[in-house]
Amino acid sequence: MTLKVTSSAFQQGGSIPAQYTCEGDDISPPLAWAGLPNNTKTIAMIVDDPDAPDPAKPQRVYVHWVVYNMPAQTTSLPENASKSGMPAGALQGKNDWGKAEYGGPCPPIGRHRYFFKLYALDTTLGLKAATKADFEKAVKGHIVDSGELMGTYQRAKK
Repeated sequence: MTLKVTSSAFQQGGSIPAQYTCEGDDISPPLAWAGLPNNTKTIAMIVDDPDAPDPAKPQRVYVHWVVYNMPAQTTSLPENASKSGMPAGALQGKNDWGKAEYGGPCPPIGRHRYFFKLYALDTTLGLKAATKADFEKAVKGHIVDSGELMGTYQRAKK
């Protein structure tokens, strides 16, 4: 992993602001990256939570966003890109809510970690409405580099 992934909304390991979660506007945060290899054909991103449902006893990885086929020259996604417009050619796959869009952090208990994983690929994926599992099968042997940004979130006490 050598790609650098950043957000102007939160730092590596920092708390994700509520506006990017189910307690706020539930919009995708602004993201940027650097260091794509020259042989990158497309870029993909998976956002997931390995702490579901309870960080003390995680049982599954919950998928919040699947994005693929972003053009190689893409270096960022603006805030709310999931709903306001993705780069030309980019596709959004199905998250674990069954929707082809960003679904923000919404942990039922405790502070969860959310990984924004970026992949530089040497191919364009011929997938439609892909799940993370579909994506993982399709990219075998095609990842030329990767990087990630991790943020955390805990719901406000009620």
